[in-house]
Amino acid sequence: MSIRTERVAKLIQREIAKLLSTDFAEQVKPLVTVTDARITKDLSIADVYISVMGDSSEQRQSSFRRLEALAPEIRSELASRVRHQLRVVPELRLHLDESAQRAERMENLFDRIRAERERRDTPPDEA
Repeated sequence: MSIRTERVAKLIQREIAKLLSTDFAEQVKPLVTVTDARITKDLSIADVYISVMGDSSEQRQSSFRRLEALAPEIRSELASRVRHQLRVVPELRLHLDESAQRAERMENLFDRIRAERERRDTPPDEA
C-alpha cells in the first residue's frame, strides 16, 4: 500500500469506530471493534474488518448481519465526517473478524495439551 492509501485506510478505520461507538451504539448492542481497514489503490472500495464480541457464534453472526444492513447509513455518516479529506467516500465492504475467537480456541487447545503432558509426566502414586 502507498502512504496515501494507508492514511485513508486508518482514517476510515478510526472514523467508523467512532461512529459505531456513538451514533450506531443503540443499533449494535454487543461490543463491536473495528480491527482493520484496507482500501484499494483507486480509493473506491474499503474493506473494513469488524470484531463482534458475543456469547455465541449465532449472536455474533446476527449482530454482524445487522451491521451489514446499516452499511449504507454508516457510509453516509462517514461521508459527512471525512468530506474535507476525501472527494469520494469509498464503498464499504464489511468483514467479520473472528481472530479473537480463533486465538481463544487455540489458547484452550494449548491448555489441554499442557494438562495432558503434565498428567502423562507425573508418575503414578506408589501407595
